Amino acid sequence: MSSLTDKLKSLGVKMANTLPAPPGSESRSIDSVVAGSFFSSPKGETFIAEQIYDSSYSHGKFPVLSSFPLSFISQWANDPRINQMPISRFAFLDTETSGVSGGTGAYAFLVGAARFIDDKFVLRQFFLRDPAEEPAMLEALINFLASCEGLVTFNGKAFDAPLLVTRYSLHRIPVPFKNYAHIDLLPLARRLWRDRLPSRALKYLEEHVMGFTRTSQEVPGYEIPWLYFDYLRTGDARPLGGVFYHNAMDVVAMAALLAHISEMLADPYDGCVEHGLDFIALGKLFEDLGHWDEAARLFERGLELGLEESDFGVAVKRLSILQKRRGDLDRAVGLWKAAAEKGHVYAHIELAKYYEHTLRDAQSAMKWAVSARAAVEQSGLPAYVRNHWLREIERRLDRLARKAGL
Repeated sequence: MSSLTDKLKSLGVKMANTLPAPPGSESRSIDSVVAGSFFSSPKGETFIAEQIYDSSYSHGKFPVLSSFPLSFISQWANDPRINQMPISRFAFLDTETSGVSGGTGAYAFLVGAARFIDDKFVLRQFFLRDPAEEPAMLEALINFLASCEGLVTFNGKAFDAPLLVTRYSLHRIPVPFKNYAHIDLLPLARRLWRDRLPSRALKYLEEHVMGFTRTSQEVPGYEIPWLYFDYLRTGDARPLGGVFYHNAMDVVAMAALLAHISEMLADPYDGCVEHGLDFIALGKLFEDLGHWDEAARLFERGLELGLEESDFGVAVKRLSILQKRRGDLDRAVGLWKAAAEKGHVYAHIELAKYYEHTLRDAQSAMKWAVSARAAVEQSGLPAYVRNHWLREIERRLDRLARKAGL
C-alpha cells in the first residue's frame, strides 16, 4: 500500500522537507506557531497542541461547563447509554480534512478532541506535519480517547467518524470509538431551529443562538484544505494558526451547544428559551417522544409568546390535534375556534367533524362546513389546494344534509 506522502508526490505536491525556503522568506515550523508538544509511539511521532478551559469560560451566553442533563437527548437518540454515563466519558471531536468528498483519498490532517477532566475542558489537537505521520497521530488519538465511552460531534455520524474509521482501517489499527454512544448535534439542531433560523451551521448557531462571534483569526472552512497543502509545499506553518483556531472553536462550540440543548430540554421555562418558535419546536420533539402533556404545555407557551400568522396556524393545528389525542376535547375546541377566527380552513373542518361525530349535531356541523367553504373561497390558496378542500367540504355538506333531513 502506497503512503499518503507517495500519493501526494505523484500528484505533484512536493513535501516541505524537500524544498529550500523561498528567497527572502523564513519558514516557521508548527511548534513555533502553535503551543504544543510531540507524542512518541512505536508508530512514530506526532504534534499535539493543548488548550484548557476552566469553569469560568463561557462561549457566548453559555458556559462550557454545565450539569449536562442528558435524559431527553438519550431518548431522542434512542440510546440509553447516553443517560447512564457522566459527561466526562464523552469526547467532543471534530476533524479538518484534505477534502470534503470522503472515501479513501481524504484524510484528517487535524483532529480536535476534548474531554472534561477534573472540572476543566481539555482540548487537544492532533496534527500531521507530514502525511507519513498519520499512524502515529491515530495512535495518539487512541491514547486520549482511552477513558471515553461516547462521542459528541456535529455531523460526525455522516462525515468525521466514517472518515476516521476508514483511516484506522487502512492502517490496520483498531478503531477506538467503534462501540461508543454517539450524540450528533446537527440533526438535533435541525429539529430545534429549522423553523426559526435560515441556517443550522455550527458557526451560525454560535452567532444567533449562543451569542458568540469568532475573532479575526477565523478562516473559512473551504480554505482549510488549501492552506494545509500550501504548508506541505512550503513548510511555513504560519497560515495554519487560523486553522487551529477554527478547529478549536468548533469543538468548544459543540460543548456549549450540548450544554444549552440539554438544559433547554430539561427545563425550558427557566429563561433559557426566549422565542415562541423554539417552544413550538420543543413541543414537536416532546410529542414525538411520547411526552404529550409536556408537549401541550410547550405548544401553549409558544402561542403565548406570539407567532407570525403562518406559524400560529401550524402551531394551533398541531396542538389541537394533540389535545384530541390526549382526550382533552374542550381545550381542542377552544383552539379550533380561535384558529377559525383567523381564517384557518382546517379549524373549520375540525369543528364540523366535532359537531357531527361527537355531539351528533348535524345543524351545527353544517354551519361549520359552510364557514369552511367560505374560508376556502376567500383564501389565497393555490388552485389545487382550494379544489381539494372544496371537494371534501361538498361531500361533507351532502352527508350532513341527509342526516339533517334536508
